[in-house]
Amino acid sequence: MAVRFLSATRRNPIDLCRLTPSAVTRSAVGLFSTAAEQRNAGDDCHGEDRDDDHSHAVTHVRALEMRARKLEEQVHDLTERYKRAVADSDNVRRRTQKFVEDAKLFGIQSFCRDLVEVADLLEKNLTVEESDKAQQLTQYLEHIQGRLQDIFTKHGLEKMTPVGSTYDPYQHEIVCHTPAEGAEPGTVAMVKQDGYMLHGRTIRHALVGIAVKTQER
Repeated sequence: MAVRFLSATRRNPIDLCRLTPSAVTRSAVGLFSTAAEQRNAGDDCHGEDRDDDHSHAVTHVRALEMRARKLEEQVHDLTERYKRAVADSDNVRRRTQKFVEDAKLFGIQSFCRDLVEVADLLEKNLTVEESDKAQQLTQYLEHIQGRLQDIFTKHGLEKMTPVGSTYDPYQHEIVCHTPAEGAEPGTVAMVKQDGYMLHGRTIRHALVGIAVKTQER
């Protein structure tokens, strides 16, 4: 208070020598009142600042709470979507596994159905006269062989015909060597056992004899 009083006297100089005692008293009271009013005004300003700070802090906290709720909702949504994706993936995996298992079990179903026809032909009793038995049997076997080859071709099973071709280790297996009589050395001269390919892939190698150049004496 004294400091405020002195500040007031500096701003409003008073000649105390010319004042009466009562005037001095009134002047002092007036100066003290002015200082008190200035202090109260300052206190009011500081109070308003504190109220503004508190209001700003409350607003900031509420904004953070809203943002936290939104983030929680996003996390929940992403978690649910992840669970659904995992469930869908498991379903697809199980269906695919079942499909593969069925394919392994029934993939040759069509082939077996056609092959049964050949079995029916083999089980039939061939009744022919004794004089024509050999000829009829030969024709019957040729018919069975032709039908069997048709079934093989239908399902992509192809018999190799390697005679005269160059040796291929992916298709042929050498079991012997034979003199090259009219055959190019290094080529397949004879077949001991037929080889087969399924859709271009070797499933049984052909057992072959390779022609070699004979040494001249």
